Amino acid sequence: MTSFELVSKTIKGEPTPKTPLYGWVSFNMSDKICAKFGCVENFEDHYEFDLAHIFGGPAYHNTAAISQLHEQHIEITPEVYLNIPLPPVDNMDGYSSIINTLDFYKKSRKRFCYLQTNGIFECLNEVFGIENHLMYLLLYPEELKMVYQRQAEWNRKFALNAIELGVDMIHVSDDWGGQNNLLFSKELWHDMIYPYHKITCDAVRNSGAFLSLHSDGHILPLIDDIIKLEYQLIHPWQESAAMPYKEYLTKYSEKIAIMGGINIQSTLGFGKYEFLKAEIERVFATLKGKRWICCTSHFVQEHCSIDELIYAYDLAYKLAKQ
Repeated sequence: MTSFELVSKTIKGEPTPKTPLYGWVSFNMSDKICAKFGCVENFEDHYEFDLAHIFGGPAYHNTAAISQLHEQHIEITPEVYLNIPLPPVDNMDGYSSIINTLDFYKKSRKRFCYLQTNGIFECLNEVFGIENHLMYLLLYPEELKMVYQRQAEWNRKFALNAIELGVDMIHVSDDWGGQNNLLFSKELWHDMIYPYHKITCDAVRNSGAFLSLHSDGHILPLIDDIIKLEYQLIHPWQESAAMPYKEYLTKYSEKIAIMGGINIQSTLGFGKYEFLKAEIERVFATLKGKRWICCTSHFVQEHCSIDELIYAYDLAYKLAKQ
């Protein structure tokens, strides 16, 4: 069974001979990994990673215009931002890194390839700042809806372009949760954010590609609506943010897959090897055989030693194959 088949079947809830394995290891750990393994790709090969997390694409903000306004100390409100055109989504020069990465991971390694793409709220925090953005949800709802509509149409086209290039899954990144609660009310989310996710979600699902959501923090009140949007996988289902696996297994495991299990916030990178071992074994005992892909909950942080990373993945690799 190829990695693509393994991951596809897991997302669909079909029986598989092992647990798919992956990790967000390269962002902060590249130097340490390269010193030990020669390159990140060798680490990925050593542990037979089943997925590849792809980044890239054309610019989605006019950074020069935004920087100019910041330099002039002009507040970028939704109304101001609507006067700044978005960069063209069909600038195919911006897709070259995606094409090259697909050539390596999909063609050569036969891995399941997913592309990180914009949601609605998170990407616009880069423009407004998260504090202002949260305030604008209440001050300028109608103007924000126009901003969101424009961004959603850009996101939709970007996703379809990527699928045409061969991406297996569109992985929408949009953080909505704090440690124990949503960043905003469920009602506000449903009015302001849900409709604009639906634009991209409908297009991706109609194309036949897989669709997943990355959203950090506590998003439990939104799971039913996330499923209604036809997301097929959630990353990370953050247990340390008041999202117990019991809730997933009893209510949602027949409806949606999850990816995660190696907790960056509380487990990996703290030098507590026995605790790390116990936690990884506990998660495998809880989730193995379910619609679960073993992965880190986020990027491994730079305070993690290479020895601890190897320790964790030696164990996860063994348990995934059992």
